Amino acid sequence: MDVTTTSPIELDMLWQRLFDEAGGCGDPIMAALLELNVRIHRGFDRALAALLARKLADCSVPSRALLELATSAHLADPDLVDAAASDLVAIKERDPACPDLITPFLFFKGFQALQGYRIAHWLWQSGRRHLARHLQSRISETFAMDIHPAAVLGRRILIDHGTGIVIGETCVLEDDVSMLQGVTLGGTGKNEGDRHPKIRRGVLLGAGCKVLGNIEIGEGAKIGAGSIVLEAVPPYTTVVGNPARRVGTRHSAMPAFTMDQTLPPLDYVI
Repeated sequence: MDVTTTSPIELDMLWQRLFDEAGGCGDPIMAALLELNVRIHRGFDRALAALLARKLADCSVPSRALLELATSAHLADPDLVDAAASDLVAIKERDPACPDLITPFLFFKGFQALQGYRIAHWLWQSGRRHLARHLQSRISETFAMDIHPAAVLGRRILIDHGTGIVIGETCVLEDDVSMLQGVTLGGTGKNEGDRHPKIRRGVLLGAGCKVLGNIEIGEGAKIGAGSIVLEAVPPYTTVVGNPARRVGTRHSAMPAFTMDQTLPPLDYVI
């Protein structure tokens, strides 16, 4: 049975747990950091806005302006906050290196970059596209991840490690997708229009894989590490290699939930 939380997250309960975890650290050096990032705030949304503002500020757009921007985005579209909470819980459930909620909130750049993208996407949809591109640039500079603000990403997304992630303009990621470092969801050249992959629910994208072109990766599929995928992948199918080929089929398991990156016995050469 897949183990994951897909029901709505109770924000007050989530915030109380984060707040309690921040108070349970006995390291005196960490006390000021935990106070600044969690315990001085009155809710998950405010703490998240302040964290992103500090991370993404620069000399041209200071942290105060970004704090006001993030706060206004969260007020205008509460789904941004709900999606962030769902992402945070998904990381705790799927990542064996994550012992609590405070760890990904404060230290996992995959989570932080994703929440920065969510604000950039809100700006893009609101017609403030230069500012959205500025945030895209700052996210890339700060977190080494490039997510186009026009891309459409669902909830409960896990970006593990995060370094080297590229997600193109017309890419779609449905809910409950997991990916590791070095994943590229890109185009195949200078094509215009709808030119990037569509990743369906429950897909696991292995480290360093490249999925290129306007192709569909079906629900519950698994893309092996280092694979180059240029053709559509059916649901619940595992592919691996360069170019990727099918090496197995399941019936219902969602690899994004289990994070099982093992493959059946293979006879292939990259």
